Amino acid sequence: MMASSSSVYGANTVLPFSEAHRCDHPLSLYAATKKAAEDLAHSYACVWKIPTTVLRFFTAYGPWGRPDMALFRFIASIYAGKPVAVYNNGNMERDFTYIDDVVEAIFRLSRAAPEKAAENDPGSSPAAPYRVVNIGNSQPVSLTAFIEAIEKATGRSCVRHYLPIRKGDVPRTWADCSALKALTGFCPSTPLQVGIDASVGWYRRHYATASSP
Repeated sequence: MMASSSSVYGANTVLPFSEAHRCDHPLSLYAATKKAAEDLAHSYACVWKIPTTVLRFFTAYGPWGRPDMALFRFIASIYAGKPVAVYNNGNMERDFTYIDDVVEAIFRLSRAAPEKAAENDPGSSPAAPYRVVNIGNSQPVSLTAFIEAIEKATGRSCVRHYLPIRKGDVPRTWADCSALKALTGFCPSTPLQVGIDASVGWYRRHYATASSP
């Protein structure tokens, strides 16, 4: 298996993003490296017949998240009384996918290794035991709603610092997970507030000083 990203869809404007869509126009170096890694993985699968599943994650979040990611930064800023940076003036949507759902999807896909191209499997390869699969919640959430969920979980309001969109950012992501469903019988579905509540609870337990009233 290889971890990729929804970022590979780049300038694609057709929503929801499907594994059948072309990914030829990455908007960031990060997206370009992920797509390059996918292509290398396909080459390995083709030459050495190594069954390979590429996982395109859609904004995974939850406890034990990276400190540089939006959720951690937003929670830390709110507890510290600092403004929260809101890019593209809040006109952003992300298909936030809770970590428990991500793990469940990976576990199930580990039992569904690709063998050859299959009908109705848009992410499979005609030349190698290789498959691309989206892993997302299939429910885009606005950045404003995301922040409001954090405010509710922390019991605090935040000051929003509105900024232009950053170079390389994609305004909206939305996963078509019909392939994941067909392969595993599973689709991520954890409600945003449930995931945010668990994340804030984790933050409070591990950063008690920062989160104390």
